[in-house]
Amino acid sequence: MKTLLITGGAGFIGSNFAHYWIQNHPEDRIINLDALTYAGNLENLAGIEESETYRFVHGDICDATLIEKLFTEEKIDHVVHFAAESHVDRSITGPEAFIKTNVHGTFNLLETARKTWANDANCRFLHVSTDEVYGSLGDNDPAFTETTPFAPNSPYSASKASSDHLVRAYFHTYNLPVLTTNCSNNYGPYQFPEKLIPLVFINALEGKPLPIYGDGQYIRDWLHVEDHCRGIDAVLQQGRLGETYNIGGCNEWANIDIVKLICKRLDELRPGNNPKAELITYVTDRPGHDRRYAINAGKIMTELGWSPQYTFETGIEHTLNWYLENQGWWERIRDGEYRKYIKQQYQDLK
Repeated sequence: MKTLLITGGAGFIGSNFAHYWIQNHPEDRIINLDALTYAGNLENLAGIEESETYRFVHGDICDATLIEKLFTEEKIDHVVHFAAESHVDRSITGPEAFIKTNVHGTFNLLETARKTWANDANCRFLHVSTDEVYGSLGDNDPAFTETTPFAPNSPYSASKASSDHLVRAYFHTYNLPVLTTNCSNNYGPYQFPEKLIPLVFINALEGKPLPIYGDGQYIRDWLHVEDHCRGIDAVLQQGRLGETYNIGGCNEWANIDIVKLICKRLDELRPGNNPKAELITYVTDRPGHDRRYAINAGKIMTELGWSPQYTFETGIEHTLNWYLENQGWWERIRDGEYRKYIKQQYQDLK
């Protein structure tokens, strides 16, 4: 039986992973640590809070005393580290929080694991990172591999690249049993509404403008969050210590094409007087906008037998249906009701 510390487990990917792990590994114990900042939502964890093998802890990975206490009291032997400031636009307007959480918070976790585990061969520290650390690709450039040099172009990606380097250093210097995954753009249930897919879906549903940066030809590789969770599972169970594994969806799409696909599907699901594509509005591009990301996931496929199960078409269908069926979830986020609930539960939350 493992005891997993999931950091950031009330966020989008972390909460999906908590659901996935309890469903697929019910014998293991989960300690879910989340600071419940703007994107952390306890509603994401509905259905698992009462499990005897699950405990939620409200706290910050930058709190070294708390981290040490959890490792000792709960006998943590596996860490799956999602907690991060992750929105590029927010990193441009306020980079300090990204350095604090993504760099210093990761350092705290690594230091505590190093001191606590004492080279225990059964322990694992899996650091979840992003393809953005590799920089930007041209239209005809080959996809990122695990050996692609880092070239981060935003405060967000620079902070994640820094944390990736720390994880690598703790393996080579201290022999800490670490693993790193670099994923492409995730989508699926519980994604915070400021991200592209839920933002476009909600705005189109309500007849509001659909903001598109620049010319809309920015290309990303899209990975359904369930496929990502399965990939993390494979790396955690079978990955070679000290190695990095890229997890990608093998689905390169331009932003404008995603928006048009969502509009087309919503025209079928919720028809209106006018096509929803008429709501597309091009806006001023953001600074330092990377043109294209693409992941070569050959290593995890070859070594660990993982492959994505969703095409983008099947994944977006699943995602849109989830948002249609869970309208109350995203409405409470937008009107702030979910924050009121969190403050009731955690009176010290500012």
